[in-house]
Amino acid sequence: MADTLKNVIAQSLECPVCLNTFTDPKILSCSHTYCKACLDNLLECHGHDQMLRCPVCRAETQVPNQEVNKLPANLALKSLIEDMNNQYQFCSNCNSEDRPQAVVYCQDCGRYFCITCHNKHSQWPVFISHEILAMSEIVSGKVSVRRYRKCRKHPKEDEEWFCSDCRRFACFKCVVMEHTNEGHRAIEAAVYESSHVKSIEDLKSKADKKRSCFRKYVDFIDEQKDHVGNVQKQCTDDINKAFEESVRQLTKKKEILIGEVKCMTEGVEKELDEMKKSAQEHITHLTTIADVVTNKTKIPLDMDALAAHDTLYQDLQEALKQEDPDYKQPRKSSKKGKSVRFKRNVGVDEKALGKIVNAIAKNIALPTKDSMAAMVSTPDGRMAVGCWTGGVEIFSADGQHHQKVLKDINICGVGFLSDDRTVILDGSNRITLYTLEQTKLNVMFETLSHDEGGYSSLTVVGDDQIYVSYRIAEKIQVFSPAGGKAIREIPYDGYMPEQITNYNDYLITASGGTLRLIDKKGVVKYQLTTSEYYRTAAVSQDNTILIATVKHDVCLVSIDEYTDKLKHVQNLVIDYKFEKNERGWYTLQQYRSGEIAFCTPDRLYIFH
Repeated sequence: MADTLKNVIAQSLECPVCLNTFTDPKILSCSHTYCKACLDNLLECHGHDQMLRCPVCRAETQVPNQEVNKLPANLALKSLIEDMNNQYQFCSNCNSEDRPQAVVYCQDCGRYFCITCHNKHSQWPVFISHEILAMSEIVSGKVSVRRYRKCRKHPKEDEEWFCSDCRRFACFKCVVMEHTNEGHRAIEAAVYESSHVKSIEDLKSKADKKRSCFRKYVDFIDEQKDHVGNVQKQCTDDINKAFEESVRQLTKKKEILIGEVKCMTEGVEKELDEMKKSAQEHITHLTTIADVVTNKTKIPLDMDALAAHDTLYQDLQEALKQEDPDYKQPRKSSKKGKSVRFKRNVGVDEKALGKIVNAIAKNIALPTKDSMAAMVSTPDGRMAVGCWTGGVEIFSADGQHHQKVLKDINICGVGFLSDDRTVILDGSNRITLYTLEQTKLNVMFETLSHDEGGYSSLTVVGDDQIYVSYRIAEKIQVFSPAGGKAIREIPYDGYMPEQITNYNDYLITASGGTLRLIDKKGVVKYQLTTSEYYRTAAVSQDNTILIATVKHDVCLVSIDEYTDKLKHVQNLVIDYKFEKNERGWYTLQQYRSGEIAFCTPDRLYIFH
């Protein structure tokens, strides 16, 4: 009975995968136990998967970071194995109570023998061919004992049969009682084992062939890797040679581009120097004649002196008739020079280095995001950006933020009178005047409320009249800077302007993608329409019309110059990419110094 129990226990201590006594047993979530090394091998077969499938029940177990060592250990099984290893194995053949220790184990008999029984066993002719294992090799783990399976229901019976349908071993009694019904096929265990061993050997042979196949594949990969390595070396040499050649070509291209810039800018500088020289000569001429003619300390008395003095007097009068300096020509000349920029080739032809192009815009973030409501040039040549969130931001032509004024006023429109007073249109459609020092003036205007007029826009014309357009009311009111009621009204003719700009004796109205040039009675003289884009306009320093066409969805803006009849003159900016904003509201103005200011709700872009 003791030997039977030991055999049952010994079977329970064997790993189902390697069929050896458990080594560092680990428990899966399904409660089955395996050697840690066996689980490592199984996990490795799954590649980088962190799920381990139980070979017995197919249940999956999560293995954190593919570390089997982190799975819980079967401490009870581990302790039992240690206890079994520490116990002596006694002879199975001796019947005395004081049995001697076993020195060998017969694999064929399934019994342990002491030295005496072993000697007798080895002399029996029928047992001479049996496989004998020394206990020292069993204990050291060099060899494994082939266990005889004992039936759990009938411990005295060996499991000498195998049911291929139930996939389990059974003793003869269990076969008769449980495995003779239809659907059960019981065969001798030895036959099954022989067939199973043969299947394993066949699989091993196939595995060997498959390994050989993959070894050839690995050798092929190594061969291809060598080819790639050779290609890498050859390419590296070619690249180095090409690099050296490219450096020579780039150096030459660099010198050409620098020459182009020098030629373009020196030509502009020469033009400006000639204009400067002419102006300085005129200053010298005026100064010399004026000093002589207006010298009160020496009054001419004789006839020759009077004649000479009279001639100089006439010369001075002729010189004074010359028109005042025309800033238009130097502005145009400097515009050519200031627009010169180098644009590097990116992703096209790097070897070509780049080309000389028009200026890239200076990009300035507004102090408050999504705040711009209006923009206008200031009397001193800077740019004022009115913010509906409060205040007017002042920027110089080089993009420097100078100051913020009227911080507590929600701005919808801003303009300047000829005496530099500031005109503010707030969110409630109220007009307020401020001095240069931002002192509020006590002047009241009877404008339409926001409920009556809707969103509004403002512009100031040359005679200091203030124009306010209303979307809902569909009209423009004209106010005197003295305040009070509107002095007249201009009706809309089937359109709803979002912005208005003064242009000579006309107004430029913007409504979505449509620009209209209307007279002071509201009659449309010229019109530009597109259904896809947004447009805004400004008056240039040369008294032409600048129009920004905005592709809001793709964040592109083009700026073009037009005549007073809205005829296209030239492209100034083509598809400049600006930063995305949510509110599709844009304004355009030009600095007195020539720079073009394009403003989005979030940012100010200054083009030279």
